[in-house]
Amino acid sequence: MRNGVNVTLFSQLLKVCKRSASLTDFLQSDSILSVIVLFRHHRLIYAGDRLAGILLLAVALPAIAAAAIAVVSLSSRSPFIAHRRVGRHGRDFWILKLRTMWDDCPAKANERGLVEWIESAPGGGQKASDDRRVVSRFAAFCRRYSIDELPQLVHVAGGEMSLIGPRPLTRDELDQHYGPQAQEVLSLLPGLAGLWQIRGRSRLSYTERVRLDLELTRTFSFQTYVRILLQTIPAVITGDGAW
Repeated sequence: MRNGVNVTLFSQLLKVCKRSASLTDFLQSDSILSVIVLFRHHRLIYAGDRLAGILLLAVALPAIAAAAIAVVSLSSRSPFIAHRRVGRHGRDFWILKLRTMWDDCPAKANERGLVEWIESAPGGGQKASDDRRVVSRFAAFCRRYSIDELPQLVHVAGGEMSLIGPRPLTRDELDQHYGPQAQEVLSLLPGLAGLWQIRGRSRLSYTERVRLDLELTRTFSFQTYVRILLQTIPAVITGDGAW
């Protein structure tokens, strides 16, 4: 089905280009509306999403590798951690992050290797700006500028996540805070970014995060996707509201 979606989109774009003598004609033509309508479909958005994820992952790999080496040097632990999250339609998956929290105690057996797998992690609380578990300036820098989330491009490339979507949630979070509305949130792929990232990030209360996840789910479209994506770039560059 995904191959069929890509062929359909390519064919539509080709037809529009043939009818347009210039870029201006292309952008002003009524035919471009049909392309936008096609992009509204989730599968088409996610098809482009995966391609973007592959390209961005290739670009980000050197930064991810350098950050991982720094974490190993500073913490003497595995550079990555993996938490279990609930994906689209309720399917569980393991979400990767760069390790940014550790203590001065010797590393445990499960903290060695490349990835520490954590079956469950606490969720639902508001992040503290002075979290004592973040003991390194480098780790704080990675958290502020979302470098710790770059490994999640693997999930975008693999189709488990999207660049834009609701936050990746644990099953406990869904049960405790979303209730019957959980199915709405799970109708979309969880995202690297979303409304929560451009409207306050760590400053938001959990109630506000839930509201924004539901708002994104109920208004999701190609236009919304692009708007949030463009607004995410300055939010990440400035690190505003993140810790």
